Amino acid sequence: MKKLVIIRHAKSSWDDPFLNDHERPLADRGLRDAPKMAKRLKKEKIYPDAIISSDAERAKTTTLITAESLDFPTKKIDFRKDLYHGSVNQIMSEIKKTGDNVKTLFLVGHNPGLNDLIWKLGGEIDNLPTAGQFGLKFDIKSWDEISAKNAKFWFFDYPKKD
Repeated sequence: MKKLVIIRHAKSSWDDPFLNDHERPLADRGLRDAPKMAKRLKKEKIYPDAIISSDAERAKTTTLITAESLDFPTKKIDFRKDLYHGSVNQIMSEIKKTGDNVKTLFLVGHNPGLNDLIWKLGGEIDNLPTAGQFGLKFDIKSWDEISAKNAKFWFFDYPKKD
C-alpha cells in the first residue's frame, strides 16, 4: 500500500507584480494557512516518509512549514525544478522515481498540474485550492505502478473547509 498526499502551495503574494513568478513568496494568508493545514495532517497522524516539492519560493516555504510541523527533517526534502509548473506527465515521472521503501509520499506543487494529476488518477475535484491537500491510496508495491486503476480516494482538505 502506497499513500500520496498532493499539496498545493499556500496563497502567494502579489505585492510585487513585476517579481519573477518563481521567486514569488507566500502572502500573509499563506503564512497562516500552511501551518494550519500541517496541524490537520498531524492531528490525523498523516506523516511523510519522503517529500518532493517544486523549487519555486512559495512551494518551498509551504513545504518547509509542513515539514517542520510534522518533525520531518528539512534536509531530506527533495526540491525539484521539474515540479515547477510541470505537466501531469512530468509530475507522474517525478513520483515514479520514488523508492519503493517510501510508503507515504508528500508532493508539493502548483496548479494546473496538480489538478490534472488528481484527475488523471481518478480523483473528482473541481479545483485544489491554495494550501489544499488531496490524499490517494494505491494498492501497489512500487511507485512506478500508480494509475487510476489502483487509486482510491483517501481525503480532501483545504483551509476554508473548517
